Amino acid sequence: MRLPKSDPYAPREWAPHEKPMLLGSPSTPFHSTPKRIAYGIVGLLVCMTGALGNAMVTANLQNLQGTFAAWSTEIAWLPAVYVMTNVSINLLLVKFRQQFGLRAFTEGFLVLYVLVTFFHLFVNDLSSALLVRAAHGMVAAALSSLGIYYQIQAWPARHRLKALTIGITGSSLAIPIARLFSTELLQLDEWRGLYFFELGLALISLACVMMLKLPPGDRKKVFEKKDFITFFLLAPGMALVCAVLSLGRLDWWFEAPWIGWSLALAVVLIVSAIVFEHNRSNPLLNTRWLSSGSIVRLGLIMLLIRIVLAEQNTGVFGWLQYVGLQNEQMTNLAWSILAGIICGIIASCLTIKPQRLSWPIVTSLVLMIIASLMDSQSTTLTRPDQLMISQFLLGFGSAFFLAPAMLAGIGGVVAEPRNLVSFSVLFGMSQNIGGLLGSAILGTFQTWREKYHSSLLADQLTTLNPLVNERLQLYSQMYQSMISDSTLLSAQAATQLQNVSTLEANILAYNDTYLLTASIAAATLVWIFWRLIRLRITARIVLRQATGTKK
Repeated sequence: MRLPKSDPYAPREWAPHEKPMLLGSPSTPFHSTPKRIAYGIVGLLVCMTGALGNAMVTANLQNLQGTFAAWSTEIAWLPAVYVMTNVSINLLLVKFRQQFGLRAFTEGFLVLYVLVTFFHLFVNDLSSALLVRAAHGMVAAALSSLGIYYQIQAWPARHRLKALTIGITGSSLAIPIARLFSTELLQLDEWRGLYFFELGLALISLACVMMLKLPPGDRKKVFEKKDFITFFLLAPGMALVCAVLSLGRLDWWFEAPWIGWSLALAVVLIVSAIVFEHNRSNPLLNTRWLSSGSIVRLGLIMLLIRIVLAEQNTGVFGWLQYVGLQNEQMTNLAWSILAGIICGIIASCLTIKPQRLSWPIVTSLVLMIIASLMDSQSTTLTRPDQLMISQFLLGFGSAFFLAPAMLAGIGGVVAEPRNLVSFSVLFGMSQNIGGLLGSAILGTFQTWREKYHSSLLADQLTTLNPLVNERLQLYSQMYQSMISDSTLLSAQAATQLQNVSTLEANILAYNDTYLLTASIAAATLVWIFWRLIRLRITARIVLRQATGTKK
């Protein structure tokens, strides 16, 4: 293969087995077995680098809030900024990869990420932490694609679907892994322990990417000046949506004026970008393809499933943190989720078939319904050991559906490569914004139901009820040895009863939240079944008409 030095965009001559599937993706030459193993290891490493830093921050928000002396609304910006930049940069990443190569983008942003993280170690400031998360969000968008390409190099052509599955789902391992050892990192040097690890991981990934390079691919001049108009309209619009979804339930939706203004401005920016793209002859986003029925249904299904999966962080871990448990007390639960994800990846690799991409999604939804119904039986005494089976099922379902869902839309990209940017944005938004939307919906629903149950329980906390009097007497006896004043003793007993009532109201609200996720999953499952049945009936009718015509 010879490439003229004067023109980096000159077409290459590829052997049949080397030809890249899409513009901007690497070629696929034959590799020795040791080199394939190396590609597989580096692929998993870059996937972890792209996801683990944000996962560790999300798993330790309460600890970071204390070390940065920040309010809950301020510390919530850390994961929000990550999603903002991650979603936005996907608009340009695909074309950048097609014109300049993924390596230039990845190495450039990895160096930026390393520098920002390094200098943040010398500044104990929330603003610099936000810069690190913003840089991480941008580099993570590139590393997720890079992980897939490295896995493709690691597997022979007949196992290419397995490579895609591992590359797509590998980053989902980051969340349970972050809960296994991040507490020990905090004990080393508080928040700096997390960032030292993040810096080391980024440096190792940078070294591996530079030492084990991907094979070259085709490049072409694809950027247009109008692409940046779309970016500067859509990126701030999506960032405002992310900000509202992340902080809306903390500032409360109808009480903070900035939420309304942000949503109004976001609508103007996003609609302007869509209208601008719709009227372009060579759009960055193919609005007609994105608005087709099959793509809208696929995007909605991925969004609904991501909302259901938000139960893990917002529901189960939210409840356990509410009752005072730390990450080190939830290690067994994290191992259970990790085992479920690994089993889901293995099962997906062994069963994925391009002709039957709906059934893994159906199976995942059934498992999610079972897991949510199991969690809805929780009590105030429920602890991690009672949640391991349900969270294993959720972990399995989260990994089992992801690759088939993505591959379901790849067909339209292969048939029309210009849809690659549109599909990348659709998939990234459904996963990132779907996660934020799920946390916002479930968190808001839990707060609303807690107020409802608290009001019902408060109506029953009257001294006319003999059970209430009996409980007050019990609490008085508990504190009698410590409090001699009868008035203070009565007040302490009443306070203790109120605390128990609030705890009970919260677990009832969390159970309602689990039932909500089960209902969303069930509704999605019924919708998918209805679509499959309708398609099968339509296919039979067409077949009968064709047979009758031939006769």
